[in-house]
Amino acid sequence: MGSFLFLSRLRGGGSRALIPVSCSRVLSKMTSEAYFLTPEERTQGLQELQALGWTEVGTKDAIYKEYKFKSFNQAFGFMTRVALQAEKMNHHPEWFNVYNKVQITLTTHDCGRLTKKDLKLAQFIEKAATS
Repeated sequence: MGSFLFLSRLRGGGSRALIPVSCSRVLSKMTSEAYFLTPEERTQGLQELQALGWTEVGTKDAIYKEYKFKSFNQAFGFMTRVALQAEKMNHHPEWFNVYNKVQITLTTHDCGRLTKKDLKLAQFIEKAATS
């Protein structure tokens, strides 16, 4: 098993989280409260996304969903909206596109696990898919 750091929430006390040491380098950019999921946030966020068709990836700490559109143009427009938002967030999906289908996997590559960034981008993706 890998090495872990123990972090408590920086403001407001409450839940604590174990994070892989490999994630510690991102702490200089963001606080643990703003970046990492508490167990409660993870459970709630995943439940909400699973209700929308997202699934957990069995081989890594990630979430996945496939979208199907009426045409390639609609799929490409969707990907463009997501790409612009992903660039603003500096958080990029793994995705695959064939004609009218788009498969998306989200994880935070800096530390190889789900974070608040993934849940936030997934929520945006859901809105982009219906607009």
